[in-house]
Amino acid sequence: MTGQPELFGFAAGALIAVVTAPVGVSGAVFLLPVQLSLLNVPSPAVTPTNLLFNVVAGPGALARYHRHGHLGGPLTRLLIAGTLPGVIAGAVIRVFAVPGATAFRVLVGLLLLPLGLWLCARSLRPPRHRDPVEGSAAMSAGLSSRFIATLSLAVGIVGGIYGIGGGSIIGPILVGRGMPVAQVAPAALASTFLTSLTGAAIYAALSFTSQGAIAPDWTLGLTCGLGGLVGGYLGARLQPRLPETALRLTLGALATALAALYLLQTIF
Repeated sequence: MTGQPELFGFAAGALIAVVTAPVGVSGAVFLLPVQLSLLNVPSPAVTPTNLLFNVVAGPGALARYHRHGHLGGPLTRLLIAGTLPGVIAGAVIRVFAVPGATAFRVLVGLLLLPLGLWLCARSLRPPRHRDPVEGSAAMSAGLSSRFIATLSLAVGIVGGIYGIGGGSIIGPILVGRGMPVAQVAPAALASTFLTSLTGAAIYAALSFTSQGAIAPDWTLGLTCGLGGLVGGYLGARLQPRLPETALRLTLGALATALAALYLLQTIF
């Protein structure tokens, strides 16, 4: 993209984060195609650049949630315990197993397509109401601590490969299973922030031992992240005023459309 890519990246980061932060998603999952297609960030450097976006953008929404006492708790600890080692493994897999742009787009499409369709289906169905209590009671009815920890590990690996920290996957899954957004969103964002910080550091270290574009694009990562910092804070502030069903449906439709685009690009 010619002109001022940093300014465009800042605006894109801010706009995406405003929409996604209220449901516990940093927005990196939707910033990825912008970096690949419009900002021309090479692969696999686009993955650590996305993780860098999460690191810079995360504190905006987290500060807002912390101010209202919504951070911490057993769910946050479980997500971090699973996704943190997962993102390290995912970073290694991304560099040495799926470095090609075509393979990466196929992986992205296969990941987003079922998640997007599932989000749309869950959004259109009447929600199952559960009491938003803390601790193990909030994880009952099939959501045991072991299940959440195992899911977090798997999502962390995918997040390390994809450059999204994992929160954008596990957050919708937990909310779709009936947990309240007010409980899941801060925990998912906290997990995303810490795993992204670790993942970006791993990619930076791997850049000294491997050939190719592996280190993050620091300028774009920082400018996109600054936009996400502002947008994430605003999004977290708007959460109580936004209809949850509409947000879920929008995220699901966007994920489905992006998946279809990526898969078509690998065919034609």
